[in-house]
Amino acid sequence: MNRLGPSPGILALALMLASAPAMASQQGNVAIQNWRTMDLCAKAAQAAFPDFTVDSNAKREAKEKECLEGKNLPPREPLAPGR
Repeated sequence: MNRLGPSPGILALALMLASAPAMASQQGNVAIQNWRTMDLCAKAAQAAFPDFTVDSNAKREAKEKECLEGKNLPPREPLAPGR
């Protein structure tokens, strides 16, 4: 007797594989939350000092560093020269 359609085992396997990317590890969730918080610190510093003068750049970096330290996050790494 031929069945029309996939077997239940194939359907169960397909459902498991489709939901696998949605499951993230706790460590991954923490990393994503930290990145979001770091982005918010950068946005707040940019909003506070929007000009691109030497003085504003220094104040913006200091504000961002202060925000990151207050939230117990690592400081941003400086860009390598020539990149």
